[in-house]
Amino acid sequence: MGEIQERLIVGLGNPESEYADTRHNLGFACVRELARRLGVSVDRKRWQSLIGRSEAKRLWLVMPQTFMNLSGEAVAKALKDIGLTPEQTWVVHDELDLPMCRMRIRRGGSGAGHNGVRSLISSLGTDDFVRFRVGIGKPSRKGSPAGRHYVLGRFTKAEAERLPQVINGVADALELALQAGIERAMDRYNRAGALGCEELL
Repeated sequence: MGEIQERLIVGLGNPESEYADTRHNLGFACVRELARRLGVSVDRKRWQSLIGRSEAKRLWLVMPQTFMNLSGEAVAKALKDIGLTPEQTWVVHDELDLPMCRMRIRRGGSGAGHNGVRSLISSLGTDDFVRFRVGIGKPSRKGSPAGRHYVLGRFTKAEAERLPQVINGVADALELALQAGIERAMDRYNRAGALGCEELL
């Protein structure tokens, strides 16, 4: 094994307690679980974010506190200060285009309507960072807006029952990617059933 590469793992969400348990804050929840497993506190204030550091893993954990649509500004400050590149950055965020209990890991691509990802692409000047796209599904009612009201809403009872498995599964994927590489995590987790819970379409 070669030397561990320095990484920045970003969880996307909105600050303030009123947004704490919303679908749009799923990125925060997954990064908090990874931090818990690593024994890292993500509570220092820096780069308009809450941050934590694992020296053993050569890893920065960052949760921007700028609100979702300005997330890129915080991440750009962090990368510049630490001297890392977008290619060394992994971003965990909610994804409307995937059902609950599905995740897709990919590098690059458009923001696909996600304001946090679009902000990152704009501020970093590239889309060349890894995304852990965690499914939240779309509204079940036909014709209901799959936008702001839905993503800022709370999980339904059926979704909330699956949430611990989703968060644990994403943290498992992050740990596997850190240990064995992003390709190994893609092979294992970019398929149905990988998070260990029944999909909600």
